[in-house]
This record gives sequence, C-alpha cells and structure tokens, in this order.
Amino acid sequence: MSALADLINLDLSDSTEKIIAEYIWIGGSGLDMRSKARTLPGPVKDPSELPKWNYDGSSTGQAPGSDSEVILYPQAIFKDPFRRGNNILVMCDAYTPAGEPIPANKRHAAAKIFSDPSVAAEETWYGIEQEYTLLQKDIKWPVGWPVGGFPGPQGPYYCGVGADKAFGRDIVDSHYKACLYAGINVSGTNGEVMPGQWEFQVGPTVGIAAADQVWVARYILEGDWNGAGAHTNYSTKSMREDGGYEVIKKAIEKLGLRHKEHISAYGEGNERRLTGKHETADINTFVWGVANRGASIRVGRDTEQAGKGYFEDRRPASNMDPYTVTSMIAETTILWKP
Repeated sequence: MSALADLINLDLSDSTEKIIAEYIWIGGSGLDMRSKARTLPGPVKDPSELPKWNYDGSSTGQAPGSDSEVILYPQAIFKDPFRRGNNILVMCDAYTPAGEPIPANKRHAAAKIFSDPSVAAEETWYGIEQEYTLLQKDIKWPVGWPVGGFPGPQGPYYCGVGADKAFGRDIVDSHYKACLYAGINVSGTNGEVMPGQWEFQVGPTVGIAAADQVWVARYILEGDWNGAGAHTNYSTKSMREDGGYEVIKKAIEKLGLRHKEHISAYGEGNERRLTGKHETADINTFVWGVANRGASIRVGRDTEQAGKGYFEDRRPASNMDPYTVTSMIAETTILWKP
C-alpha cells in the first residue's frame, strides 16, 4: 500500500516537463460529470494553448453509435489538487464535429449572454451556495443518521460543532482545501440544518467563471446534489453603486414576471424542495422581501440600509446547471424587455 501511495504522490516535475491534463465535461443527463486524461508536452497557462479532444458520445448518451464522435473545447484551467505539480483540470464544453454545441452544452448559450456588451458592462457578480448531503458508504443514507432510523429534529446541526452534530467534517475540509488549491474562489463552508448536509460557497466571481468554478468544485467533490438548494447571490455594477437599490427592485420585478420560465430551468425535482416550508417559498408563488428566507428573492438588511448591494435568488435547486441559472438571471435583469 505504501508503494501505491508513493506513486500516487509522485512529483513528475522532478523527471519530466510533461504534464497530465484531466479534461472534464458534462454528460448526457446534464448532471453527470465525465473526464479523461491526456499527456501534454509541458505546462499550460491558458485554455487557448490546449488542443481540442474527442470522446465517444454514444457511451455518454450524447451521440448515436453511427456518428459517435463529440469534440471537447477547453474553456477553463485549474490546478489539479489530486496529481498536484504542474498537472491541471480542464473544464470543457462539447460540440459536434461540425462545430455545433450538443444539447447538454449549456455553456455555449451562457457565453453568448455574458459576452453581450450590455451584460459585460454590468460586471455581473455571482455568489453560489452549493448545498449537498454526504451519504454513508454502500448505503444511500446520510452520514450521521442511524441506519434505518432518523436523527433528532433540526436545531443543533446548523453550523454545529462537535462529533455528535457535525458529521463528515474531514471530507468537507479536504474538499475546501482542494478547491482553494485548484484556484476556485471558495469563500466559505458551513454545516446545514440537516445532519450530514453541508454547503460551500463559490464567489463573488464574475460572469461565466462562476459557473465554471461550481462545476469543477462539484467534480472535486463528485457528489449528487438533489434535494437541497443552490442559492444564487447576484449583483451588477449598477446595483453596487449609489442608487442601486432601485435597480435591484426593478430587476426583482422582472424576475417575478418570468417566474415560471426560471423555475422550469432551475433544477429537477425542485417541487419537492419549494414547498413553502423550511425556509422556502412555494414553487408557484413569487415573493421577495428583506431578510426573508421564506421568499423567492431575499434582499439583505445591509443592502436595504446602504441603498445598494446584491440580492439572493433562493429558488435554484442544488442540481441546477450554473451556466443556465447565472446566464438566465443576467438575461432577465439586463437584456429582457417586458
């Protein structure tokens, strides 16, 4: 076992300029992640230096067997916390050989919105709160829950301290450090209201980079995010300047007018979470408020007092596609004309 550990931790830079690049992409379900590695002749600093690659789309539910080749376009680079050294993780999106984005490629459409001059001028900031639940090995039952039973009621677990309240902290801290090593702008983490449930926050990060970073943070954790939320904090340059509170209120009004469209794109199974109970608004109702965690949109007390700042869209599910959610919020609040 020690020999295997030595090989896993082997630093290639001592003997070769070559590096390993792990190409990552989103599979056919829109939720599963896939990856494969290739050797490159030397260190790389920008995605434009990376070659495009291909994979068998018929094995990922993304192409027929008779025409199975799908092309990977490198889009963002991160340091690899597993292999370390000069090795990298590469977030990619996927295209047909003719250069058309495949249906699972939500990044392509998001990039168009974020590259619009009106959106780019607003310097959209996002802070995404990714909730997830750790499951016990070999059984789909949360860590810290008695097998076949239930823990005590919520109350002591949120931001809880101690072995009887914070379950899986070693995994959480390992993920936290791995993300920071990779260059992901993780701003914090905390235990959630249910034992075994945790959250990490990515941001503030500008534009499409926020979605790239959430996907790579998910890759590092490699989990299933259904059943929890991914609250998305958002601001534009106009919202952060004096008089921004009026801009925020107008943006929220527009989000309310497109509530159904947003809900339909905010993650599968969201109706099981947005019940109107447990700090959520009912899925069919749009409501906003200051410091109200039972609202669709929450405005912080500090934002109200300062007259500028940001707001939180509490509707996205934990399994949402961050490319879709971030770009849709920008499109509705900046580009869409009621």
